[in-house]
Amino acid sequence: MTVETLVQQQQASSASSPKPWLRSYPEGVPAEVDYKVYGSLVELLEEAFRKYAKRDAAACMDRRMNFGEVDELSQALGAWLQGKGLQRGARVAIMMPNVLQYMVAIAAILRAGFTVVNVNPLYTPRELEHQLKDSGAEAIIVLENFAATLEEVIGQTAVRHVVLASLGDMLGFWRGGLVNFVVRHVKKLVREFRLPTDGGRTVTRFNKVIEEGSRMSLRRAELGPDDVAFLQYTGGTTGVSKGATLLHRNVVANILQSEAWFQPMLKKLGGDKQLTTVCALPLYHIFALTACYMLGARLGMMNLLIPNPRDIPGFIATLQNYKINLFPAVNTLFNALANDPAFARLDFSELVISNGGGMAVQQATAEKWLKITGCPVVEGYGLSETAPVATINRLDLKTFNGTIGLPVPGTEIAIRDDNGNDVPMGERGEICIRGPQVMAGYWNKPEETANVMYPDGYFKSGDIGVMDEQGFTRIVDRKKDMILVSGFNVYPTEIEQVVNLHPGVMECAAIGIPDARSGETVKLYVVKSDPALAEEDLAAYCQAQLTAYKRPKYIEFRDELPKSNVGKILRRELRG
Repeated sequence: MTVETLVQQQQASSASSPKPWLRSYPEGVPAEVDYKVYGSLVELLEEAFRKYAKRDAAACMDRRMNFGEVDELSQALGAWLQGKGLQRGARVAIMMPNVLQYMVAIAAILRAGFTVVNVNPLYTPRELEHQLKDSGAEAIIVLENFAATLEEVIGQTAVRHVVLASLGDMLGFWRGGLVNFVVRHVKKLVREFRLPTDGGRTVTRFNKVIEEGSRMSLRRAELGPDDVAFLQYTGGTTGVSKGATLLHRNVVANILQSEAWFQPMLKKLGGDKQLTTVCALPLYHIFALTACYMLGARLGMMNLLIPNPRDIPGFIATLQNYKINLFPAVNTLFNALANDPAFARLDFSELVISNGGGMAVQQATAEKWLKITGCPVVEGYGLSETAPVATINRLDLKTFNGTIGLPVPGTEIAIRDDNGNDVPMGERGEICIRGPQVMAGYWNKPEETANVMYPDGYFKSGDIGVMDEQGFTRIVDRKKDMILVSGFNVYPTEIEQVVNLHPGVMECAAIGIPDARSGETVKLYVVKSDPALAEEDLAAYCQAQLTAYKRPKYIEFRDELPKSNVGKILRRELRG
């Protein structure tokens, strides 16, 4: 199945099957949205730059940056990238936490006619190498704190140009000298590195890039709705990391779908008041990318960027300085904040939307959050492959209902059996999604794409759910063995492949077990080949090879693992 075929299927008219969810839609939410009003994300962003030039687009570490500044800086960065000879559609990676440069980088790459490859800055060298090689990224914008990781693998990739950012870059770039104390503190956190410049590779500081690019002219890229905007890496429904190919129209559609759902509630704030949304979720994750960055541009919102949301006291101290209107988060973050007494002392008088996604929201967390803030957590559901929002609950619900809500405008949900047949209402089946936000396929992986797409354009989510007569869907199980840790997909196969390379390991199996903090965590069962192998040795090995959320929290040694009659390790028996 080709990407072109999928595009035609996704653009085709919806089937004439009933849509019970439409009867449950809130007043003022349309059944469809016209996502063709923008030819590309660049049109949407440049409209925001013109319309909201004087409004703050983001705030980070007490530094604010308005839409006009994002406009000017992104033109300079985009022109500089074009000046390096990158061709239309070239992949440019971003490897940073939530800092102001991220706001500039996304706009610059898209405006220059390139494709954004979002990279988790906490990746190990092995993980980073795979993503850079698979995407074919030719340039990367990286915070210097993570340059040492890049140094280890850059020679094995196609990356020719490195833009090296520092946390101090933007603190005084436009409004007076650098904040020396912050810069000195940050320098202490940067591992020593020396990025190679052999063979024509360039390494240029972010501020130098802006200086050089400001003397250049950004050539307007002729982009259309079917050009690739993002390669959003995910395991999908299998353990092989692959890039979900998100076209400009996929993301535009999801922005407008989300806006249509939110608008009736946002109108309660009245007038043309600028809204503030908390962006504590990482911008390299599809949830924040769409719900914070892109929706923020569409609505002229200010994103309150939180580089390190794990620092709960620091996070709460930052929130004290702002009136928050929207708060997207995952269950673990809602829970951590709600359990800190200082959080309850904040002013929530203007908080109207708390939207949860990335992982299941727990009832106890939702009830605690509502009691403290007076704003219910509204759970939604989506995947990288759906850009991401597929369903969301009504915003006027006052009690936790345990469902993932209703399909957003223009989206259809089908519950199907293993043969692809729709199951009767109320019965279990795989949640399948069709809509303009569904990806064009997996990057350079036609077989993987065909495995997750039905001929009629429905995407197989890998989750098992039940839909009720009102159109609300409840997730009841997962089709695959994927583990969900704090909203991030963890695949047992990847962990097992890494651990099995340890010389002291004969065989192993990874499973997910419940965890009060992260929803699930990884437990590893190991059969030793070296009797001297200790838990501490294996834990240290995993720390070097795996990102933190993928590392096993528990390791148990066994004499043997349960297997089928053909020798396949039975994870289900380990789960009990």
